[in-house]
Amino acid sequence: MPLFFLIPLFTGLATGYLSKKCNDELAYITSVFTIVSLVVSLVLAPWQIQFLLLVLVFITTNRLLRDHDKKYTQVSRK
Repeated sequence: MPLFFLIPLFTGLATGYLSKKCNDELAYITSVFTIVSLVVSLVLAPWQIQFLLLVLVFITTNRLLRDHDKKYTQVSRK
């Protein structure tokens, strides 16, 4: 499994850490670079990792929707 996707991932994490330390407009530039590098790392990731992330997204989305439905039905009953 090629690990080339880790290079933009760690670069994005490092710039994300730097953007938390900055308070000026440099933080906006590093935030954009962080988002771009994270998207590039997801595109370069092997299919096994992409599939794992997709399953995690489905699980958390189902859980959040179920919690939201419970809250909505409790409010509508009152």
